[in-house]
Amino acid sequence: MKIENRQQVLLVVTLSLLGLYVANLLVYGPMVKWWDARQTRIKELRQEVKDGKSLIRRESYIRGDWANMRTNALPNDPSQAEQQLLKSFDGWAADSGVNVSSVTPQWQADQGDNNQDDYSTLDCRVEASGNLGSLSRFIYEIESDPTALQLASIELAATDDKGQQLTLGLDVNGLALISPQP
Repeated sequence: MKIENRQQVLLVVTLSLLGLYVANLLVYGPMVKWWDARQTRIKELRQEVKDGKSLIRRESYIRGDWANMRTNALPNDPSQAEQQLLKSFDGWAADSGVNVSSVTPQWQADQGDNNQDDYSTLDCRVEASGNLGSLSRFIYEIESDPTALQLASIELAATDDKGQQLTLGLDVNGLALISPQP
């Protein structure tokens, strides 16, 4: 093979390789990235469709749970809500045999990001005393009641040397849903 032919062949091979490299950078690489992003988006959309179908199948249960939550929430009126909660504490105390010494209610406004006042919470500090069995029964009564309450914290302390008399400090949060105005 002559040197001229060899140079021409090397030039054609080099230009071909350079063309393939440029095609890889400008066409193949972006196409692969686009295809991978498309595949990822398809997977996300399939998962969203699957989640949506699951929600549709569970619609009646979800609506039932929501209706149950709305009926068990505290009333919108602050005085009625406080009165209902105080009556509940009196009933639970009578059922369990504890002595409730104080209930301190305090309203907290909605702290959500959407700035819509669609709920409020009634935070109560409850101080009670009794023996271990009656205090545990009191806590059970609160937890098993269908009212929308949450025990935020529990503090238990002994008031005598033998631990027979105990004091209980509870932080209880109650939910009040505000009905939308027509």
